[in-house]
This record gives sequence, C-alpha cells and structure tokens, in this order.
Amino acid sequence: MCTGWGEERCTSISGGRRGRGVVLHPWLCVSLLFSALWGQASPQCPASCQCAWDTATVQCSDAGLRDIPEGIPPETVSLHLERNYIRSIPETAFRDLLHLRDLHLSHNRIDSLASGALRHLGPELRLLDLSHNQLRQASREEFGSTRAKTRLFHNPWHCDCTLQELMETLNLEPETVNGIMCESSVRGMGEGSRWEDPGSQGEHAGQSLVKLLDSGVNFCSLQRKTTDVAMLVTMFVWFFMVIVYVVYYVRQNQAEARRHLEYLKSLPSPRKTPIETDTLSTGF
Repeated sequence: MCTGWGEERCTSISGGRRGRGVVLHPWLCVSLLFSALWGQASPQCPASCQCAWDTATVQCSDAGLRDIPEGIPPETVSLHLERNYIRSIPETAFRDLLHLRDLHLSHNRIDSLASGALRHLGPELRLLDLSHNQLRQASREEFGSTRAKTRLFHNPWHCDCTLQELMETLNLEPETVNGIMCESSVRGMGEGSRWEDPGSQGEHAGQSLVKLLDSGVNFCSLQRKTTDVAMLVTMFVWFFMVIVYVVYYVRQNQAEARRHLEYLKSLPSPRKTPIETDTLSTGF
C-alpha cells in the first residue's frame, strides 16, 4: 500500500496538487518507481545508433560512421555496422563484447586490422562479415582463435603465404568462399626480376584463391623459392665483389712492388774505398 512518504511522493508525481487529495493507485506508484530505476540502470545506446533491448541488437547501419562507435553495451548480441565509412578496426574495438554472436562490417572501407583486432571476440560469435571492404592483407594474429562463419569476399586481396595460412585457419562461409579473389599475388620464379615492373600483379591475379589452393598452388612454397633465389643472387653478388676487391688489391701491390724495384735500380751503386781494397788484398 502506498502510504506515508510513498503516498506524498506519488501525489507530487501526479501534479503536485496534494490539496485536492489526488492519490495514485499503489501498483501504479510501484510501476512508476520501477520504471524510473530501470531507466537509470539501463545502458545507453551509442550516438547515431538504434538499440533494441529485447533482442540485444545495436543497429548502426547507414549512419555515416568513420570509426567504430564507443559505448556499445556489453550485453550486445548482434551488432550492425554495415554501409558506413569505417577504414580500420583498432585492437580494443570489441574488447568488452563477450556475448556478441553476429558482427556485420560489410560495405565499409576497411583496409587494415590492428594486431589482435578480433582476438577479444568471445566463443559465442557465429558470424563475422567483412565482405565488400578494401582488405589486401590479413594474418592469423589479427583474427585470433575465432571459429565464427566468416565472409571475406569482395576484397582486393594480395595472395601470399600469410593469406594462405589464414584461409586454412578460418571457418569460411561455403556459399561465398569462391568470391575471395586474388587482385594480386606473390611473384613466383620465371616472372622476371623482383625490381622490374613494380605494378605487376602476378600470374594468379583475377583468380579465386580457394580454387588456386585446391589446384595445388602453394604460395608459401613460391615465396620460399623466391626468397632462396634472392639469397643466392645476393650471395653471388657479394662473392663477386670480394673477388674483384682481392684482384684489385693484388694488382695494386704488384704495381707498388714494381715501382719500388725500379726506384732501387735507379739508385747509384756504392764505390769501394782504397782502404777497403787493400784490406781485401792483404786478406787474400
């Protein structure tokens, strides 16, 4: 029953007309009090976003965002950030979202992931959508140990050993896996000098990464061969320079020796004195 301080409080809420004896019903008083307390305790929705508390969904799509918004409620289960202008994902962006199940980041301008940017996502994550972005390179360190179904298609990937190792680790969505295309690739042997034509995209440009791997292409092997050849070329150049220096050094010493010998020959020979001649004659 709403009596005493509670009755006075309820009366003041109803308009402050206590003199007229206006008193709220007890259950309505409790309901208003509960609503006020719940409003103070409930989390705040990030700016430019809409939050559905019943489904723990934060909707930030088409909001013109350039960065991951701050203040995302820790209880968020589904986070929509697609169709914005986000360029990068910092390491602490999703650190507190341990209950996140769906993360939508498609149709942005993401071209880099901080080391461990997705490492903090909990084991409950079911979907990670990074499609339609500007990602060229990524590694296992950036994705952590996530086993969520991952979408990576429609990105300008540079296919190399690091990306191959990442593909072998992630749980890629089967329906979109063939859309992961190589815009450029590591250059294998027989493709010319590594310093020639820096704009070359490699022989695997424009092909599906998964199909290349299934056909037996091994970017790690190509990269190791290229590295081995580069090391051999470097060692050969270094050895050639050493030989050139030794030959130059020897020739310089020979020239110096010849000049010194010619100088000694040009000196006048010492003449013997009479005393030395008599001493030699007496001795014999």
